[in-house]
Amino acid sequence: KSIIKVIARNIENPAFLTISPDSNFIYSVSESGEASSINAFRFEKSKAKLQPLNSVSAGGAGPCYIDASDKHVVTANYAGGSLVVFGRKNDGSLTEPIQIIPHKGSSIDLKRQTKPYVHQAIFSPCYQYVFTNDLGTDFMHAYHYNPNADKKILLPADSIKLKSGSGPRHLVFNKTGKVIYAVQELDGTVSVIGFENNKLKLMQETTLDLQKSFENAAADIHLSPDGKFLYVTNRGTAQNITCFKVLKNGTLKFIQQLPTGASWPRNFTLTADGKYIFIGNQHSNAITVFSRNVQSGKMKNTGFHIDIPSPV
Repeated sequence: KSIIKVIARNIENPAFLTISPDSNFIYSVSESGEASSINAFRFEKSKAKLQPLNSVSAGGAGPCYIDASDKHVVTANYAGGSLVVFGRKNDGSLTEPIQIIPHKGSSIDLKRQTKPYVHQAIFSPCYQYVFTNDLGTDFMHAYHYNPNADKKILLPADSIKLKSGSGPRHLVFNKTGKVIYAVQELDGTVSVIGFENNKLKLMQETTLDLQKSFENAAADIHLSPDGKFLYVTNRGTAQNITCFKVLKNGTLKFIQQLPTGASWPRNFTLTADGKYIFIGNQHSNAITVFSRNVQSGKMKNTGFHIDIPSPV
């Protein structure tokens, strides 16, 4: 099928973006050190048009993840080590930061974990919580989300310490929000975590590093549309994507691991019908396309790719 490009130009380093629940607006970070900002756009799908609305200060350095609810946008400031909340106005534009939550602590990796590095801020499926992964401290945090509050929109619910030195990066929820799958960047660990009654509990730890020989830089994690399979990318010297089957109790069983055929596979997505996987390979300037068997979960490189500069 044809690929239609919808472009907004002159946006500084838009390293991550998200779409609003109603699909009418897109929000992106501009990762530019202390001068980082957050950008709002109106998205007119029928016209293939992306109209800039406004930009506001990120409230911290190096925002690397962004997510939206009906009323708010949340970001993870990697270099700043903080979680930030912005309000959404009626026209889709953003307010200045209305809540900044700094993380504290460190962990055992003396190069990558000397301070907090918040790598993700994401709403739960029910929009009652916001979760963060902190690569620098090896913690996952859950916050109560209060959409009608004026200032204290997020309040602590629970936290869980994951494997020391593992570096939690991204997580994904199952459809109920009661099982969470998290990938750790530094050692390729994949954790299965239960969440019920405001409590986080580790259920399983498995790994992407099957040969125990990779230099890991695990990146992104997604479930198939039916929730029966989990996929995870790994950069470093691995340069691959791994498939796990989700068992009835939520734990994982290894199915397949394939090279992506390109360099630095960072973020990826599955099509709504589950038949294809699009992988952004940052250093190869290409999105590679894998076909997928929806029954077995297994993947196959189609050989087709989309040229695009530094997809992240």
